[in-house]
Amino acid sequence: MLEKSGIRGRLLRLGALADIILGRQDYPPAVAGHLAEMLALTGALSSLLKYDGVFTLQARGDGPVAMMVADVTDDGDLRGFAGFDPDAVAAVTAQDPAAGLTRLMCKGQIAYTVDLGDKEERYQGIVALSGDRLADCLQHYFRASEQIRSGIVCAADKVDGRWRAAAMVLQRLPEEEDRLDEPDEDAWRRSMILQASCTQGELLDPGLSAHDLLYRLFHEEGVRVFEARQLTGGCRCSREKLAGVISSLPYDEILDLRVDGVVTVSCEFCNSRYDFDAQDLAQIFGRPVTLD
Repeated sequence: MLEKSGIRGRLLRLGALADIILGRQDYPPAVAGHLAEMLALTGALSSLLKYDGVFTLQARGDGPVAMMVADVTDDGDLRGFAGFDPDAVAAVTAQDPAAGLTRLMCKGQIAYTVDLGDKEERYQGIVALSGDRLADCLQHYFRASEQIRSGIVCAADKVDGRWRAAAMVLQRLPEEEDRLDEPDEDAWRRSMILQASCTQGELLDPGLSAHDLLYRLFHEEGVRVFEARQLTGGCRCSREKLAGVISSLPYDEILDLRVDGVVTVSCEFCNSRYDFDAQDLAQIFGRPVTLD
């Protein structure tokens, strides 16, 4: 919290967890970098909300990268995945190694969803994919759709051979502005300038603590730091959930997927494999499965 101006913020830094999640798939560097930023932004944005369920950030497009998704539970289990065409991505990055988001995904949209389970109707916000960085698209969304003034910076790169990612979000809520007799516009502009001065190196530096970074940036604003929250790399896939997916598909199509009598399903998030043999399929569909 920036005490002088009532601006709240979140700083999230992912070290080993980012490297573990990205290491589960063979991502080209350009794809891994954008997905790493999505992981950091998902964790940072979700912590600004009070929810009992799952917060999801997803981007879809019609380019070489068709989809990126990251989600985090209220317990702090974070995961992410990107679907892409390897040959098409290689062709783009051969010309532009640091290809932006719109170059890789082309036309599309970004959506964030707060899924509250059976308790309440889920909330979703959608914005067009209109920037080279995910942070640019989200900042535009909050300004245009939610009327929440937001400053967002993020970074992702390999440090000492391992992926790291970070995101910093500053927001001034409408109710906070209503509370002030005269909202301090100079304070908001000053906080945006200070945030923008934060370099990628500072965000990703494992030798620079979060407290030292925030004090370096905002000490004149009276920065107050609350207790940190840890995230973990949990995945919610299970044999039972995937059996439910199989049961929702046509019986004949599932049988066509068998290899040596077994249907193998892989979780795209954690790369776990689940095998379903004839006996398993018979139980799922409630009918005998022959080994033809």
